[in-house]
Amino acid sequence: MSTLSIRIPDSLHRAVRELAESDQISINQFIAYTLTEKVSSLKTVDYLRERATKAKMEDFDKLLAMVPDVEPDDADRK
Repeated sequence: MSTLSIRIPDSLHRAVRELAESDQISINQFIAYTLTEKVSSLKTVDYLRERATKAKMEDFDKLLAMVPDVEPDDADRK
C-alpha cells in the first residue's frame, strides 16, 4: 500500500471529515472509496467511448425498427 500526501483547502478537509464521520469510516477509507469510484467512472467512460467507435449505424437502425410504435403507459409519462 502506498502513502500519498496532499494539500487541500481547510473547507474541503472539513467536508471530507464530516462525510467520513457520517459514514462511520476513517478519512483515509473515505478518500480511498471516493478515488475508487472516480477512477471506475473514468474507465467506464473510456470503455464506452471505445465500444461506440465499433458500433454500426445499421445495427442500431435494426434495433430501433424492433421497438413497437405505441403510446407509453400512463405511469411512464410522469
